[in-house]
Amino acid sequence: MISLFIKGFLIGLSIAAPVGPIGVLCINRTLSAGLVVGLLSGLGAASADAIYGCIAGFGLVAVSKFLLSQQTIIQLVGGAFLLYLGIKTFFASPQARAISDRATTLWQDFSSTLFLTLTNPATIISFIAIYTSLGIVERNANYMEALVIVLGVFLGSLAWWCILSSSISHIRHKLSEVVLMWNNRFSGLILIGFGFFSLISGLILRK
Repeated sequence: MISLFIKGFLIGLSIAAPVGPIGVLCINRTLSAGLVVGLLSGLGAASADAIYGCIAGFGLVAVSKFLLSQQTIIQLVGGAFLLYLGIKTFFASPQARAISDRATTLWQDFSSTLFLTLTNPATIISFIAIYTSLGIVERNANYMEALVIVLGVFLGSLAWWCILSSSISHIRHKLSEVVLMWNNRFSGLILIGFGFFSLISGLILRK
């Protein structure tokens, strides 16, 4: 069981670590709004990784096939959402969050990264490929073992987001508002770029 948990932990870490739109979003939110917001954004991504890990680990073939069959639509929706977040980030002020709005925005910080990660069907392909190469898929008849793996995936992914957010948080207070403003502009442009790439890829797949 311990070896399976370690495997799951390393899988979650390796899936989360490559810098993509979620990484850019998490870094920007930590710089703009603080550690808690960055951690909640990472928690949303880790939860999505755990969901896809569950689908692959428990052998939910029907769900996997449905997600892959709808890859084009899901990718288009994800691309449009990335464009929205990119534009919103580009024009955001570093001090735009009001204390009275905190409960709503914290939920939005979590749910937006959860949704954005779930709109990337390639994630489940990555899980299936890694599970197969490590011989984990063969164990999917044992639900306890699959649960241990998924727990490892979740904690591995969450560990990366905690490390990233904590590291960024340490330098946040040393940066001026002008630097934070330009960070928003730069991050927004990157997210918009990812959004256009996702939309173009979805349109190509549709053809």
